[in-house]
Amino acid sequence: MYRILAIDYGVKRCGIAVTDPMQIIASGLTTVATNELLQFLKKYINEENVREIIVGKPKRMNNEDSDIEALILNFIKKLTTEFPELTILREDERFTSKMAFQTMIDSGMKKKQRQNKELIDEISATIILQSYLNRRG
Repeated sequence: MYRILAIDYGVKRCGIAVTDPMQIIASGLTTVATNELLQFLKKYINEENVREIIVGKPKRMNNEDSDIEALILNFIKKLTTEFPELTILREDERFTSKMAFQTMIDSGMKKKQRQNKELIDEISATIILQSYLNRRG
């Protein structure tokens, strides 16, 4: 089997999550500065058996694309050029940051820990990936 990787793309940093090789569990992997993301992915994909990348699709409440969508589409072009053998899919990421923050509260994290934006991005990527896995069945 192979791993599926998910990206919560942001202007400054990106949250990364992956599945186990059996594609059962989505787990947060790390947070990477956006300008270092492609280099990180080259190294990770070279070391791990990844065949699918899920990129979050941010939408507004009226179902319009958010402002960052143009940057994400540009990134996906680079990704497709760099990794033509990979399947790149999109997953709705509405409310993932709020869900990530609530997850941190529910798990008993202190207020100081909940202010860690990198952790929120990583948890958001995990939620995007789990949402994809649930929808896929």
